[in-house]
Amino acid sequence: MVPCRVGHGYDLHRLEPVAPAGAGRPFILGGVRIEHERGPVGHSDGDVLLHAVTDAILGALGLPDIGQLFPDTDPAHDGKDSAIFLQEAARRMRAAGWEVGNIDMTVVCERPKIGPHKQAIVARISHILGVPAANLNLKGKTHEKVDAVGEGRAIETHVVALLVCR
Repeated sequence: MVPCRVGHGYDLHRLEPVAPAGAGRPFILGGVRIEHERGPVGHSDGDVLLHAVTDAILGALGLPDIGQLFPDTDPAHDGKDSAIFLQEAARRMRAAGWEVGNIDMTVVCERPKIGPHKQAIVARISHILGVPAANLNLKGKTHEKVDAVGEGRAIETHVVALLVCR
């Protein structure tokens, strides 16, 4: 068996004014609620970071992606806390004999700024996965006002997860 595996996760959600002004859900990123006038449009809670971390782990394991395991066509997932999806990916990871080596995460949005929330987000993901915060890295980037992300109409995330044999 190869001693490590790498997976990549990506997600993007449209941002709209938070209900009742629009279709946006409350802004939750990495399991942390952040006050913001716009929120993601999505079937679950719309947490793009937890979705991408989940997909990175599932990808490293060679398993179906988050959309296949938790389809947005299933009403049971409407508004669901995305931590549940990540916990299931972690359960499958451990059952297969793997653990997190490290996870590198990039959030791309104009606003809200990620810096003030980094420590809380890393702590939350560390808790969900049961891994040391030192194994997680989070960066915030912008699109320099280019395209939907740069115009504040969307948020995207990129995640790379390294899994190691237990």
